[in-house]
Amino acid sequence: MPKHVSVVSTGAELPGDPIDNATLERLCGPLPEDVLAGIEVRRRHWIVDPRTGTHRTGTAEMATAAARQALERAGMAASDVDLLVTSTASPDHPLPVVGTYVQERLGLERCAVIEVRAGCVGAVQAMDYARRLLADGTYRTALVIGAESISPLLADVYLGTDPMAVRMRDRLTVYTFGDGAGAALLRAGDEVPEPSVPDSVFATRCLGGARRPGMLVVGGGTDAPPAVQRQRRRLMDIRLDITGTAAFGPRVFVEGLRDMLDRSGLALDRIDACVLPEGNAEYFSREFEEAGLSAQDHAALQKCVVENLADVGATGSAAVPLALDAGWTAGRITPGDTVLLLAIEASRYLYAGLTLTWEAPTPPAGSAAGV
Repeated sequence: MPKHVSVVSTGAELPGDPIDNATLERLCGPLPEDVLAGIEVRRRHWIVDPRTGTHRTGTAEMATAAARQALERAGMAASDVDLLVTSTASPDHPLPVVGTYVQERLGLERCAVIEVRAGCVGAVQAMDYARRLLADGTYRTALVIGAESISPLLADVYLGTDPMAVRMRDRLTVYTFGDGAGAALLRAGDEVPEPSVPDSVFATRCLGGARRPGMLVVGGGTDAPPAVQRQRRRLMDIRLDITGTAAFGPRVFVEGLRDMLDRSGLALDRIDACVLPEGNAEYFSREFEEAGLSAQDHAALQKCVVENLADVGATGSAAVPLALDAGWTAGRITPGDTVLLLAIEASRYLYAGLTLTWEAPTPPAGSAAGV
């Protein structure tokens, strides 16, 4: 029989002080007011000093800090962890993987380490993978961590450049993204009979097999010889298909939502918290109806959405765990709640969803990350 698996705590790490839009306006020029209102990001945190580009921390350090907070809140020691599943698209090094550095910093000589190379969907995929390995008895305690350091690519867009000379599409990228890490601590309990209705349902799919990428990070890969890469305007670059993402992204979200509701047998009005960290921006959600989401379902969705985009920006692999942590520590997610984690990723138009019943009691006030 499978073992019961619970999320017992979460943790979060946001580097440095928040960077507001006025600061970015001085560094890379303004965005039109309607565009700024549409992306809905008011502040974000970066690992780099926005004025100098100096690194103040890194992906593995943030991941470790989030993991330690999750362990502290659960009253558990790092030695209790026998599985680490991490997700990032911005590791400290291509190899070894970020999870092994977290393992080292936690003082674990031996630990199972698995890493998902992904953006927004990665943490949800990682959580389901960990959940299955705990349920079948392979491991007992897992840390699932999503961490991202995007700011080094962003600062390179404007450093040493006249702010008014920065292209508008590049400004939009700079204003949109933030850095951070979020962790969830999962624990296997007693064996339970196979339920007639699954306690947790997972789905993931890529819908972009016939489309150009919605987001592309260029540099440091094997798409071209190193000598050719060094001749590019920037050694590494992040490129967004803004038009394509705005048009096709909502369809990915609606299909992902429908898939999760169909698989779980849930109606939207039975979901207490839909952790949707980046798909709720105004420029995006206004297209839901055209993508096939009824006005009634859209209204029901707005009542249960848990997100923190305005405070942290788009944070890739960290997005879902950061929003989950913010919702839990604020008392928005409480024991007994039916929770839907739903992430969409523009890179090749993917979605990943996971349902679960929340069991962890609300932590004491004042334990939230510095959002």
